[in-house]
Amino acid sequence: MQIVAADIGGTHARFAIAEVENGRVVALGEPVTLKTADHASLQTAYQAFEAGLGRPLPRALAIAVASPVANDVIRLTNNPWIIRKSLITERLKADQWVVVNDFGAVGHAVAQVPDSDFIHLCGPDIPLPAAGITTICGPGTGLGVAQLLRHKAGYEVLETEGGHIDFAPLDGIEDALLKRLRKTFTRVSAERVVAGPGIVAIYETLAALEGRAVPSHDDKTIWSEALEGTDSIALAALDRFCLALGAVAGDLALAQGAKAVVIAGGLGFRIKDRLIRSGFDQRFVAKGRFQTMMAAMPVKLITHPQPGLFGAAAAFAQEHTR
Repeated sequence: MQIVAADIGGTHARFAIAEVENGRVVALGEPVTLKTADHASLQTAYQAFEAGLGRPLPRALAIAVASPVANDVIRLTNNPWIIRKSLITERLKADQWVVVNDFGAVGHAVAQVPDSDFIHLCGPDIPLPAAGITTICGPGTGLGVAQLLRHKAGYEVLETEGGHIDFAPLDGIEDALLKRLRKTFTRVSAERVVAGPGIVAIYETLAALEGRAVPSHDDKTIWSEALEGTDSIALAALDRFCLALGAVAGDLALAQGAKAVVIAGGLGFRIKDRLIRSGFDQRFVAKGRFQTMMAAMPVKLITHPQPGLFGAAAAFAQEHTR
């Protein structure tokens, strides 16, 4: 059956027509990206997508949204839209629908995309396990964390708030980083470091340790300078970010009893080449008595261009077409 897949974030709303069958995504059409600032609500953006398509939309809908989805009223971060699940059928003309958290959608994508949509980061270069837990974490505006549990009957995706575990410094530089962050935050979570905005605190800490004047740069500027190699402190901050991500990913895998790990998120994809060449892998396995176990765990990065849309469609397929 055909459905509409939607991936709603703070800046963009993405839509596509997907084909689902027997609990899986068969095909995902060309995505259409709209700026949320150009539309008053999800309904008007949905209507704009329909108008551009030139035909009535299927009456089945899967939505991935960058917000908790447990309640009827969903308020998005960095986006004034309000989504009321109880009005989806009336407003969007959908007889069947599902709403999932954006990182829950990524979990569904990890479960269903082919092996060709992953690249190897570290550990044994083998496929993801057919049974057991795969930990999924992804740095972006925040740090998304989910669990994929595969079993004989299929799979389940468990959305978590694992990005809010405490940040654990592992050397003197990270001690200084934690001290700096504590001036602003009573409790410093992993997300304060291992997410896009966290590069600012890392950058400022490294500059201060070298006795340099701490410039006031936003995270977008620092990321651009780091990836372009135009600022040595920004480049060092990127290296530190990769180290911290490796440590956090390893901690999450231990806590969740994982057999494999997948790094996701737009930022994860942007730094994939740096991750491979950084100390990410050493930090991932450096878990004391469990180092041998960690070294035997495959770690991959998902490269599918639209994991939110694909994952939303996969979530619908699991709920309505199994």
